[in-house]
Amino acid sequence: VQLLESGGRSVQDGGSLRLSCVTSGESFDDYAVGWFRQAPGKVERVGVGCLSTSGLEYSESVKGRFTISTDDARKTLFLQMNRLKPEDTGVYYCAAVPEGDYNGCHDTGGFLWGRGTQVTVSP
Repeated sequence: VQLLESGGRSVQDGGSLRLSCVTSGESFDDYAVGWFRQAPGKVERVGVGCLSTSGLEYSESVKGRFTISTDDARKTLFLQMNRLKPEDTGVYYCAAVPEGDYNGCHDTGGFLWGRGTQVTVSP
């Protein structure tokens, strides 16, 4: 599966954005999928939220503000981000891993990654 993110841009504190991730070829049916953030100056990518057969999970920092969804064909993954904060700034990556290899949104091992899209939230 190949992934391509879009929708990142600069917004002000309190604003909203919707990120999209399109897969070429197969759908997400056999994959757990998620969004991950790489903060400025950091190497690690931290799970923002993931969708799997076990359901949805979100990091504590975004619960109630961010929502993950897919289109009906399950070939586009969305991240609706509301009430954005400066600490949400970073490169957002869409990623997918076969369901059988999924160990939770905290474990980035084995994921296939998109190229990322930059989100900048100004105070």
